[in-house]
Amino acid sequence: MGGALCALPSPHRDSLLLETGFLAVLVAPLRQPPHHKQGPQGGLAGASPHEGLPFWLVRWLLFRLMFASGVVKLTSRCPAWWGLTGEGPILNVGQCWGFCLALTTHLSSAALTYHYETQCLPTPASWFAHQLPIWLHKLSVVATFLIEIAIPPLFFAPIRRLRLAAFYSQVLLQVLIIVTGNYNFFNLLTLVLTTALLDDVCLSAGSGNSRYKKKPTSWPRALLAMPSLLLEFTVYGLLAYGTVHYFGLEVDWEQHAVHSRTTFTFHQFSQWLKMVTLPTMWLGVVSLTWELLTALWRWTQVRGWLRKFCTAVQLFIFGTATVALFVISLVPYSYIEPSSHGHLWTGAHRLFGAVEHLQLANSYGLFRRMTGLGGRPEVVLEGSYDGHHWTEIEFMYKPGNVSRPPPVVVPHQPRLDWQMWFAALGPHSHSPWFTSLVLRLLQGKDPVIRLIQNDVARYPFHKQPPTYVRAQRYKYWFSHPGEQSLWWRRQWVEEFFPPVSLGDPTLDMLLRQFGLQDKSPPRARSSSNALAQTLHWIRKQLSPLEASTLLWGLLATVGAIRVMQALLGPHSSRSSPLTKEEKHRPAPKKDSGAASKQAAPAPDNCSSSSQTPRRKK
Repeated sequence: MGGALCALPSPHRDSLLLETGFLAVLVAPLRQPPHHKQGPQGGLAGASPHEGLPFWLVRWLLFRLMFASGVVKLTSRCPAWWGLTGEGPILNVGQCWGFCLALTTHLSSAALTYHYETQCLPTPASWFAHQLPIWLHKLSVVATFLIEIAIPPLFFAPIRRLRLAAFYSQVLLQVLIIVTGNYNFFNLLTLVLTTALLDDVCLSAGSGNSRYKKKPTSWPRALLAMPSLLLEFTVYGLLAYGTVHYFGLEVDWEQHAVHSRTTFTFHQFSQWLKMVTLPTMWLGVVSLTWELLTALWRWTQVRGWLRKFCTAVQLFIFGTATVALFVISLVPYSYIEPSSHGHLWTGAHRLFGAVEHLQLANSYGLFRRMTGLGGRPEVVLEGSYDGHHWTEIEFMYKPGNVSRPPPVVVPHQPRLDWQMWFAALGPHSHSPWFTSLVLRLLQGKDPVIRLIQNDVARYPFHKQPPTYVRAQRYKYWFSHPGEQSLWWRRQWVEEFFPPVSLGDPTLDMLLRQFGLQDKSPPRARSSSNALAQTLHWIRKQLSPLEASTLLWGLLATVGAIRVMQALLGPHSSRSSPLTKEEKHRPAPKKDSGAASKQAAPAPDNCSSSSQTPRRKK
């Protein structure tokens, strides 16, 4: 099972980043306690009562993102999804070409294996995934629907193992997407969101986790655990039955394959969606209510009037913000089902309208339709000095040279290469920025050239700008396994952009039409500022590095620092408090022998030294 999250438009990716960034402000603690102690249930004893509320909002965001992404694949009526020809766990978006419906009759044969080669920026693993058998591609689409539609409600399950199962399924999907497609920070950001499904027991140190597991269980608690276990197996059974029934799974033992097909109609799915959309909102209401009550109960356990007052203020602020953001998010979430959108409380619509420009909550029902049926459309830029001999301008990341393997650029976002994929889906007039790109290449603008080739020496016109620039549209396909030293095959389709030069009437007309004429040159800014000079020097030193290499270097540095802190922190935090206590504690005058007997077992105990004074008492 493999796939890619393809062609998410930049505004929507940025909207998710904005919403997640705002929630990160709420998640970040106002203060960091010096030493967290493990609570009796595996939680953090020093945690504030309100700290669970922002994490619940993260979980709700993850639910909206995944559930809507799965639903719109079927509500779009795109035959590629309904025919289970999406080829793997793909989250595709874009415009399904006009001949999509015309190819419906051919979906059983020709269009089953096209996604991996038509996604925005494939990886080398995409070529290998493309060669997988057809039945496995279709089964992967079934798994995608299962993970994106059926699993997300388990994010709010009261049973811990169900939430962990949902967590591992989402991680599996995102990891496979990362392996088989370059989608910048999006999948990494989604992986961060999935951590909201974990609890303190999963993230705590080994000693705290072992204490939680080794805690003796009384027979009443064991008896109460039986219904929970029964409910868990019931959920797994329903998921398995629903998958087999609604996707007609059949094992073909002779061919060693699993056949699948959709056994429900669009009308049936629409009725089901109308029936479950409002209940999923109420599921969020019930889950949030439980979180609020839990936070209120934790507040009652706070000792000290001053601390109780401070935590009450924090709980009120964070509780109000959580409820408000949840109500606001219901409006964009309801877009997946029009009738549910009309049944929402009018106050939610007014509240959403008041903050809509801030993008605190967004609709993530994307990835509706397949693109590139019949071949991957690709725009190839060409330059020339005489208008007769043309040289291709190769980009760093997007397909061009058929002998070059697809690169791995995660977590970098090469926006120009990304937008070139969208430009190839229609005429150049649908992408006005492309005309401006042609103009800057004719002018030889260095910042624009570095967007195409970070190493300027690899740009064919680095010594002198081309006199003429044009663009051709090709269809690309992955090569067959037997073709050596080739990753792609391509075929010329048509001229995408006519040959133009500086002062060409066609170019000037397009620039006027799109309002892209060069204005008066900007005033030269003084570079005497020390900060500006420092940033310019840093940029000049780092410019030879590829963006992906630079980002991975920064991430590796941060990771190494955190690992060193984790390795060095526990020893100092455990030893220093005990040393201070021992320095100020008076020596026992009586029963020294009994005290030494009580302290003797301490070296054999696996618990931390901070627990020793409790045993002595």
